[in-house]
Amino acid sequence: MPPVRRLTAILAADVAGYSRLMGANEEGTHERLKAHLGELVNPKIAEHRGRIVKNTGDGLLAEFASVVDAVRCAVEVQRGMIDREPEVPEERRIRFRIGVNLGDVIAEEEDIFGDGVNVAARLEALADPGGICVSRVVRDQVRDRLDYTFEDLGDQQVKNIARPVRVYRVRHLGVPIEQPSPTSPQPLPLPDKPSIAVLPFANMSGDPEQEYFADGMVEEIITALSRIRWLFVIARNSSFTYKGQAVDVKRVGRELGVRYVLEGSVRKAGGRVRITGQLIDAATDAHLWADRFDGSLEDIFELQDQVATSVAGVIEPALQAAEMRRSAARPKTDLGAYDLYLRALAVFFPTTKERIGEALDLLEQAIAIDPHYGPALAWTAMCHMRLVLDGWADEPETNRCKAIELARQALQVARDDPGILVHAAFALAYFGEDIDAMLGLIDRALALNPSYARGWYVSGLLRSFAGQHDLAVGHVEISLRLSPRERMGAPLVVIGVAYFFKRLFDEAVPKLLLSIQDQPGYPASYRYLAACHAHTGRLDEARAVVARLRAITHQVMPIVLPFRNPEDRELLLSGLRLAAGEQG
Repeated sequence: MPPVRRLTAILAADVAGYSRLMGANEEGTHERLKAHLGELVNPKIAEHRGRIVKNTGDGLLAEFASVVDAVRCAVEVQRGMIDREPEVPEERRIRFRIGVNLGDVIAEEEDIFGDGVNVAARLEALADPGGICVSRVVRDQVRDRLDYTFEDLGDQQVKNIARPVRVYRVRHLGVPIEQPSPTSPQPLPLPDKPSIAVLPFANMSGDPEQEYFADGMVEEIITALSRIRWLFVIARNSSFTYKGQAVDVKRVGRELGVRYVLEGSVRKAGGRVRITGQLIDAATDAHLWADRFDGSLEDIFELQDQVATSVAGVIEPALQAAEMRRSAARPKTDLGAYDLYLRALAVFFPTTKERIGEALDLLEQAIAIDPHYGPALAWTAMCHMRLVLDGWADEPETNRCKAIELARQALQVARDDPGILVHAAFALAYFGEDIDAMLGLIDRALALNPSYARGWYVSGLLRSFAGQHDLAVGHVEISLRLSPRERMGAPLVVIGVAYFFKRLFDEAVPKLLLSIQDQPGYPASYRYLAACHAHTGRLDEARAVVARLRAITHQVMPIVLPFRNPEDRELLLSGLRLAAGEQG
């Protein structure tokens, strides 16, 4: 039996900046929203013969038999919100964004589905706080029946909708909608790399003397983010023009020409302070990351530095992941070197021989477009290195030569890019370049960007090559503190390897087991685990691990041993010989 379909007017509404409001006062915001819905929104929907399809936490979805009723209801809700919460400061007031569309939907008892619903949700996301956006079909249906004016915002490409949507903003007297003034400049074009603005953090302490701390916190974060070379960061003087205003991140994105916005708050209680932050995609209003930091005010400058470094360390992989998703959604016919590089990173992890092959194909396309694109050169060198390291190379010597040549080319164009320095140094160190010189490149990269989590991880790895095992563990632990939610397998291997070379086999085993759980296709973890078991007399377990290793790669013994200390090399090889035992 075919699904039930009907033509209906869909109204989607949500609260602008809901996460920020909840972070400032969770229970109070929840109670105020319930009051608005119960006293104003729900009665208005019923008055205009609408039906609430579902509540969505910070908003709702409703349908109307008449598109005129739907738009009239939206306008009356926004007008009704003007006089509510007069005692609440403007920046903390609840303000709705509403989208209205007319479309054919699949109707079920408890929900409605289809493009018509999706478009309504996208229109709501495009609306300003206190505002209403409608589709062209809605505007055409109601413009001669209702005394409202409509501003044409043009065709908008919205998420998960193949065709552009023509969007109109409803204009109606009496509703204070955040909008550019007639003399405001046109929206700034986005730069050709990821871009971010850090807004002034809200001082939630009620103590004007804490303003300097909140402002200093933001300045430190801007400075830390500015060290990420592939990121375009708006200067303090521009982002601080929004201080004290209740702003919508979409407006900030348009006016400053950025794709991402970081906002937050500072709350002081006694001698403690809580700092919250959230990263938002300015185009879609999607939240990409949120966290909080607690500390003592005894040394505020140390606290500011700690939080700024932590925020920058977490934001870098979060932004890179967001850019990967954005690139994946672009048509294949419209890919530049940067997009191809992002797609290569997306397929590289978790690493397998097949994934490295896919990544290499994309990176070689990027280099063909721009032969001097340093990030692609360095990661291509990494791919060739990993094929050798993991025993997946059909012609190891060819891969070795390519890795060295590409890494050297990358260093020629690296300038002060920490990512290029780190990955080129990694590849060269593995193939026997002077380890002290390569550590110098790593130290330079970390001086340029102390919050670069992957830089600290590679630093730990190269310290292990150099026999500096305590330092290796320390640097990898910094990496994990800076990026606690990223891939855990590789850093845990380095810690396990350091314990192995320190002959702390019982401490190495759990780290290696955890790394295998996170990255089951990574051969190095199995090699060191097998050697650990062999050196502690657990030969049956060691041989079982070797059997699993053989299922991943034919190369049980590593082709290259980059460790400076002969004792370290022999410890691994002797353990693997014992583990391989009767299997040869």
